[in-house]
Amino acid sequence: MNTQHIHIQFLPQSFSLQKQCTSFTVVKRPSWFNSCSTSGAIVRCSVNEIEEQKQKQQVVKRAYPFHEIEPKWQSYWENNRTFRTPDEIDTSKPKFYVLDMFPYPSGAGLHVGHPLGYTATDILARLKRMQGYNVLHPMGWDAFGLPAEQYAIETGTHPKITTLRNINRFRTQLKSLGFSYDWNREISTIEPAYYKWTQWIFLQLLKRGLAYQAEVPVNWCPALGTVLANEEVVDGVSERGGHPVIRKPMRQWMLKITEYADRLLDDLDDLDWPESVKEMQRNWIGRSEGAEMDFRVLDSDGQERDIKITVYTTRPDTIFGATYLVVAPEHPLLSSLVSTTQSQNIEEYKNLASRKSDLERTELQKEKTGVFSGCYARNPASGEAIPIWVADYVLGSYGTGAIMAVPAHDTRDHEFALKFDISIHSVVMPDDESSSQSEKAYTGEGLIVNSSNLISGLDINGLSCQEATSKVIEWAEKTGNGKKKVNYKLRDWLFARQRYWGEPIPVVFLDGTGETVPLHEAELPLTLPELDDFTPTGTGEPPLSKAVSWVQTTEHSSGKPARRETSTMPQWAGSCWYYLRFMDPKNSKELVDKTKERYWSPVDVYVGGAEHAVLHLLYARFWHKVLYDIGVVSTKEPFKCVINQGIILGEMQYMVCKDVDGSYISADSTDTLGEYEQESIPEEKVMKSGDFFVMKDNPNIRLIARAHKMSKSRGNVVNPDDVVTEYGADSLRLYEMFMGPFRDSKTWNTSGIEGVHRFLGRMWRLIVGSSLPDGTFKGGTVVNDEEPTLEQLCTLHKCIAKVTEEIEGTRFNTGISAMMEFINAAYKWEKHPRKIIEPFILLLAPYAPHMSEELWFRLGHSNSLAYESFPKANPDYLKDSTIVLPIQINGKTRGTIQVEEGCSEEEAFKLASLDEKLSKFLDGKSIKKRIYVPGRILNVILDRQNIKASVR
Repeated sequence: MNTQHIHIQFLPQSFSLQKQCTSFTVVKRPSWFNSCSTSGAIVRCSVNEIEEQKQKQQVVKRAYPFHEIEPKWQSYWENNRTFRTPDEIDTSKPKFYVLDMFPYPSGAGLHVGHPLGYTATDILARLKRMQGYNVLHPMGWDAFGLPAEQYAIETGTHPKITTLRNINRFRTQLKSLGFSYDWNREISTIEPAYYKWTQWIFLQLLKRGLAYQAEVPVNWCPALGTVLANEEVVDGVSERGGHPVIRKPMRQWMLKITEYADRLLDDLDDLDWPESVKEMQRNWIGRSEGAEMDFRVLDSDGQERDIKITVYTTRPDTIFGATYLVVAPEHPLLSSLVSTTQSQNIEEYKNLASRKSDLERTELQKEKTGVFSGCYARNPASGEAIPIWVADYVLGSYGTGAIMAVPAHDTRDHEFALKFDISIHSVVMPDDESSSQSEKAYTGEGLIVNSSNLISGLDINGLSCQEATSKVIEWAEKTGNGKKKVNYKLRDWLFARQRYWGEPIPVVFLDGTGETVPLHEAELPLTLPELDDFTPTGTGEPPLSKAVSWVQTTEHSSGKPARRETSTMPQWAGSCWYYLRFMDPKNSKELVDKTKERYWSPVDVYVGGAEHAVLHLLYARFWHKVLYDIGVVSTKEPFKCVINQGIILGEMQYMVCKDVDGSYISADSTDTLGEYEQESIPEEKVMKSGDFFVMKDNPNIRLIARAHKMSKSRGNVVNPDDVVTEYGADSLRLYEMFMGPFRDSKTWNTSGIEGVHRFLGRMWRLIVGSSLPDGTFKGGTVVNDEEPTLEQLCTLHKCIAKVTEEIEGTRFNTGISAMMEFINAAYKWEKHPRKIIEPFILLLAPYAPHMSEELWFRLGHSNSLAYESFPKANPDYLKDSTIVLPIQINGKTRGTIQVEEGCSEEEAFKLASLDEKLSKFLDGKSIKKRIYVPGRILNVILDRQNIKASVR
């Protein structure tokens, strides 16, 4: 056999773009390469074999030529800047600002879960453009973050290099999906021109006393010599290396978000947000009304010392039931409360508590721990001496860092009292007698009992809880034992990270005095210095402290020597205000032009994951309200409507259970069989049976079916690049919208996208015609210029009405269903008029823009359809033109038929004669007369001879 040496570049399996290599085309690495002997990049194989493979590859048939259409129109949109929103616009037109929560550009790139929200906002943006709105639909990058810095520590690669590489990949992936972003407005939080204004906002906060420094506990890892973010700590040890982590006080920048707590709470009522999101924000803010009560600490002789513990309680009505106090391990008075005999136990307990996060400490299900301080305090109402305990379920950062424990009427206090044998006094009699018999804590309301003391002058017996609360507060304020208090769970925002990769904080500290001096606004942006070593210092000092020449500076007005702040801002900072910068991204004079801000604000629709329902939205609202107060923005709230899309889970996994002998057992019987194993089985061996999945060859064996969130560790990530290569971007977009309700979680299924791809192929063939023998399609369409029929017009306009309504209601899946129904109906028509097909293509355009543009072009249009008017449904064609007509034979109803409104008597009789059920009464019969009331009834009177014959 003749052979040649041919140099071949091996391509990855996923590679799909045609690339000329010597004399033949490689689409992907063929299986026959495996049988060829190789040496480096040289493959020894038959030229004839190569030609055969080339011919086979060239006759691959596609449902439609998406591989040609999509790159073509993406290039067209980019070259013509089709979706650019100009700086100068006609402000008399309505506006629509639709925004995605902009992504962190991770090294992993996109998976198919990411485009779910992006596709939805793109559909809305395209619809509104076609409806005549000025549309702002931008994209940018929340690009500071821990992963890039961790990668820099491990590899020495500067985080900016990694981040820019990741951004380029994300941008390429997003463009391949045909999203109509205005890329001219692209921003990145790591660019000095952007974070100049993040620093400017910080200076405004500082001027107004909303930024300050305080000693706060942080996650300190002695082995790594650095402060760790909460997400870097797992079960009390560092995620990297598994080293112990302790809570250590450190001076940090804080933002006084608590100053805005009431406004953040009250203004939620007017927002078009999911009620669940608003409720999460309300709970996070945690406004409560109650009282601060003072308990005097006693000495060893039972005499009151000059020390009082102030507690915050929402139930002052239960003060007579307070049988002990609990202070947090970090309470500032703790050292003066501890007896000599208990000091060592307390120190050990404080050390253990310092290793736990706030979440771990307050988890309701955890076992309660604590240590008796050795001291007592006097209950100001009852006069009794009650013990003071130290327990980590009380946080020093909430309220006063101390609570009065009422074990009879609080679940956590009750569990604690039972464990440590502390007395329990019931002071609320439930309205429901059965509740009073319970051995659990009663937390409801009722009548106050056992709550009177002549010495203290307080008697609340017989009062309702609400009445008792008011009386206790009145008594406390009169006697100096306390006062009414509104409290919040919301804590001030810790606004510093001991990291390199973040926005520098624009302040200096004067040498000698340590006085804090803000930079002058003209000195902004304060840029990050170049560093080669990003590793922690080991001393607690941030990595920026290594840039000695950058740290050592002079204060601008006095010329005095000073040191720069070496902590950086948290990742939240840049994402708090980016929606404003998109309105005016190139402005070097101010954060945003006032005229542009007044036109575009607020964001009309903001789409993102529910994981950002609390902190991101809360911080952004806080900054927005500050900017509103200083006149930068014109609205009280940044986001008019927030929508949380569901999660796309990985493909369903099916597990069969096996007993110790290796025999299959049904999943619903595992509880009774003791030990068992699980084994994964392929989908082709599975079938659905009712609400469950079972084995095909043994339906008695019920399976465990589950789907997990996509992650690299589970190996269930689906790369959108692969889907686009095989099915096209329009198929991916359409499938993600068709999977189910937009807000619900859904499971990825490859066979599902195949179905949507076939639908697009049917649509293409309906309009363009069938493929040629070589798999290609001829130019143009099979559409004609004839006038449409009434049936066609009714079908079209019902589709228009449904699709429009469903897009605006973000019910994208049912909008697709309406288009599928239209295509099914259209396949029954002999001809397809232009006046029907063109409006339908415009309907399809927001969902499948590439195919729509190509079909529009083939119909003879030279410009993009992006700004064509979206079809409007004509009410005249939405009426149901058919009615149900009862048919009587000799006055007795024998059936019904469907007829058009205005149907003639003759047409009605003809339809009745063709009806299978009615024809047996009419065939061969002599008709005496017909009585027809249009739209009401047709009564056929048969000759009496026919009746007699029928009787015989």
